[in-house]
Amino acid sequence: MSESTEKSKKKIEEAKDKVIGAIAETMDLYGVTPAAGNLYATMYFKDQMTLDEMRTELEMSKPSMSTSVRRLQEIEMVKKTFTRGSRKHTYTAEKNFFRSFMAFYCQMWEREVKMNLEAVEEAQEDLLDVIKDSSSTPDIVAEAKKYYDQLEESKTYYHWLEDLVASIRSGKIFEFLPKDKHE
Repeated sequence: MSESTEKSKKKIEEAKDKVIGAIAETMDLYGVTPAAGNLYATMYFKDQMTLDEMRTELEMSKPSMSTSVRRLQEIEMVKKTFTRGSRKHTYTAEKNFFRSFMAFYCQMWEREVKMNLEAVEEAQEDLLDVIKDSSSTPDIVAEAKKYYDQLEESKTYYHWLEDLVASIRSGKIFEFLPKDKHE
């Protein structure tokens, strides 16, 4: 191999390492460990990898590797792939950052909406009981109404968040924020 080729290959590896480092460092936004972040970032530049290849490349323990892969699958950043003629499972990283973003954040926002709207509805039922209770003092009724109204106001946010998720899932968001705006 010529010195020029060697130098170019080294430059390519350095470029990849810069991106791998940055991706791995920011993966905590997706709720993954640094090890899982490093795994995803490494896989980003590969077509596919087996668990053995991942362990060798990253020098991770088998339990840590399995946990990392499972978490990355849960958030749809890594997919198990089928390779004809091979008994080993292979995995590929999601390379479309829009899809990764959409899958992860929509999943989180839907969870937030579901949990919080359920809690708000239940709390409002309790507050209505207090408001309707003839033995409640005017001060208690006023306090219950205040909190009921406050919770009613919070629903605006949760319904907006539902609409945001729907616009992301349908792709309508890109009418307002085009993907290629900065090209």
